[in-house]
Amino acid sequence: MKQVICKEFAPIDSLTIADVDSPEPKKNQVRIKAEAMGVNFPDGLLVQGLYQMKPPTPFVPGIEVAGTIDAVGEGVDELNIGDSVAVLMPIGGYSEEVVVHKAMVQPLPNGVSPAHATALMCAYGTSHHALKQRANLQAGETLLVLGAGGSTGIAAVEIGKAMGAHVIAVASSDDKLELAKQHGADELVKNDDHLADNLKALVKNKGIDVIFDPIGGDAFDTCIRRMAWNGRYLVIGFASGRIPELSVNLALVKGFSLMGVFWGTFVQKQPQDYMTNQQELFQWYKEGKVSPHIHASYPLEQVKDALNAVLSGKVLGKVVLTP
Repeated sequence: MKQVICKEFAPIDSLTIADVDSPEPKKNQVRIKAEAMGVNFPDGLLVQGLYQMKPPTPFVPGIEVAGTIDAVGEGVDELNIGDSVAVLMPIGGYSEEVVVHKAMVQPLPNGVSPAHATALMCAYGTSHHALKQRANLQAGETLLVLGAGGSTGIAAVEIGKAMGAHVIAVASSDDKLELAKQHGADELVKNDDHLADNLKALVKNKGIDVIFDPIGGDAFDTCIRRMAWNGRYLVIGFASGRIPELSVNLALVKGFSLMGVFWGTFVQKQPQDYMTNQQELFQWYKEGKVSPHIHASYPLEQVKDALNAVLSGKVLGKVVLTP
C-alpha cells in the first residue's frame, strides 16, 4: 500500500510517497481501507514544523480517514468487515490503509459519503465545538464568520444557522461569499479595505454577539471593535500569517470575552462531549441542515498539490485525498 511520509520538517515539496506492507490489526484493532482522507490547513503547517505539535520524524501526516473495515483483530465484536466507518487520528491518516483501536472508530450513518465524513470531523467538529461549548451561541444572536469560504468557515455558517443565529459571512472574494450565501449566510461582507466601514454600517451600535475567527491579522484588528456587550470572540487560528495583539482595554469597556478554541485538545480532554457533538452533526447532516462543500479530490500521489491548494487560501470548502 501507499502512504505519505514526512521524513523531516521541511517545505511541502519534500514529502515522499512510500510503498509499504499492509498493517495487520492486533487485539482490539481494526484495519480500514481508506476511501477519503481529509486535508486540513494545520496538516500543511505540521509537515513544515510550523504547528503547535511537532511529532517525531519520520511520520505520516493526516488526521481524518473514512472508508471500509477490511480486517478485524481479536476482541472486536461490535465492528465487522464491510462496515463504513470514519476515524480521527493524531497523525497517520495519509495512508491507503490504517490500523486503529476499535474505540477510535465511528460507524457512518447510511447516506454519509466518505468525503463528507472527513469534513464532518475536523472542520465541522472545530466549528461546532467553538460555537457550542465555547461561545454557547444562542438562537437570535448575531454570528460573524471570518474566512467564510473555507472549510471551517462554511461549517460555522451552517452550524450557526442550525443553532438559530443571524449569520454575517466575511470572505476575501465574491465566489467565497456566494458559496457562503448558498450555505445559509444572511449577510455578506467582503474582507477588503472597506471592511471596517461596511461592518460599522451593517451592525451600527448593536455590535456582534459572537465572532468566529480563523484568520487573525488585520481582520482581527477590525472585527474586535465591533463586539457587542457580553460578546464572545473565538480565536480559531491565524491563516493570515500574523498573530494579532489585543488592547485589553477594549474587552474592559465593551464587556466581551476572548476565547481560545483548540479542537484537538478538546477531543482529548472531553471525549464524551466530542462524541455527542459528532452524533449531533451526523443528525443535522441527515436532516439537511449541514452539507459540506467538497472543493476538490486529489489522488494520494498529488498530496503536495492538495496541501499547497489549502495553504493558498483559494480553496472553497473541503479538500480530500483518495487512494
